[in-house]
Amino acid sequence: MKLLDILNFSEEYLKKYSFSKSRLESQKIVAHVLKLDRISLYVYSDMELSLDQKEKVKNFLKEMARKRLSFDEILKTITPEEKDTISYQDENRELLNKSIEYLKTNGVNDARLDAEYIFAHILGVTRGTLTLNFHKKISEEDRIKIKDTLIQRAKNKRPLQYLIGEWEFYGYPFKVDERVLIPRPDTEILVEQCKFLLQDMENPKVLDIGTGSGAIAITLAKEVPTSSVLGLDISSDALEVAKINRELNNVSNLKLQKSDIFSSVKDKDYSLIVSNPPYIPQTEYETLQPEVRIHEPAGALTDKGDGYYFYKTISKEAKNYLKVGGYLAFEVGYNQADKVQGFMEENGFVIVARVCDYGGIERVVIGRKNGE
Repeated sequence: MKLLDILNFSEEYLKKYSFSKSRLESQKIVAHVLKLDRISLYVYSDMELSLDQKEKVKNFLKEMARKRLSFDEILKTITPEEKDTISYQDENRELLNKSIEYLKTNGVNDARLDAEYIFAHILGVTRGTLTLNFHKKISEEDRIKIKDTLIQRAKNKRPLQYLIGEWEFYGYPFKVDERVLIPRPDTEILVEQCKFLLQDMENPKVLDIGTGSGAIAITLAKEVPTSSVLGLDISSDALEVAKINRELNNVSNLKLQKSDIFSSVKDKDYSLIVSNPPYIPQTEYETLQPEVRIHEPAGALTDKGDGYYFYKTISKEAKNYLKVGGYLAFEVGYNQADKVQGFMEENGFVIVARVCDYGGIERVVIGRKNGE
């Protein structure tokens, strides 16, 4: 039975025994058993209760009916062990709230989100079930780890994703650290467009230039299992991370290779070349948030020039590695779509799409190689 079903059942049970405010009483019981605030119950309405949790609710209902006592009156008779559980819950919530305030004071955006992720990571639970585990005492060792991690986030501005060592992209897990760029939601739009292009092709060949963590290459390999994907990067460190992520996601149709753009590419018959290259101009790079500028690899963010070097170079050379009718797809910066389209058209590509991100900014440019 789900949480909402338990609440409804408890309310009806107490009504039969003429309890006033039976709904409130049932909420108190379930909140106590799940170690939640009563007001938070409906957030978890679809949660499945364990057999042990259902049994505890059932026992409270029986005791209340047998003794004709309210839940608060029954609660006065609980054991010392149960009282310890309540005290842990209050103590842990206070620790979380103080952690959130600490992050806010130090200028961390989304302080609550970051604090919850940090707690969940160190306690070995998911963020969604964090408060459900607050009935357990947090060990001194874990409290020290939480404190140290909060300091790294607040004072050193180390990104949350690097602190927890893993981040989700397109529903898949990816290990990340300072060797690679953190996967962004905007890049999922590029992947979605590429997936659309590939879905009707027979055994398509895909080339991902500047693969980094492998987010694009691995996701396309997973989503289009008939494809053959090659991920390139000039960074040996980045390729090591990509290899870890290839194993993590159990991908067999992806190869990884060190290459300075096309320098080590032999095949000339790719169906799709995709790239999210370093496109931030050096002048803008200097003004980025410290989380990005200090910790993420500069080589994955900026070309140390005007931001167009890789678009020019890839657009010029890509036609030599694509079969007729093949596609070139780029992620672009917030004001770069027009110029990138120009580079592609100068090199014989017909633009088939310019796609906006969730904020309405043109983020993806796609061109097709026509017959010669």
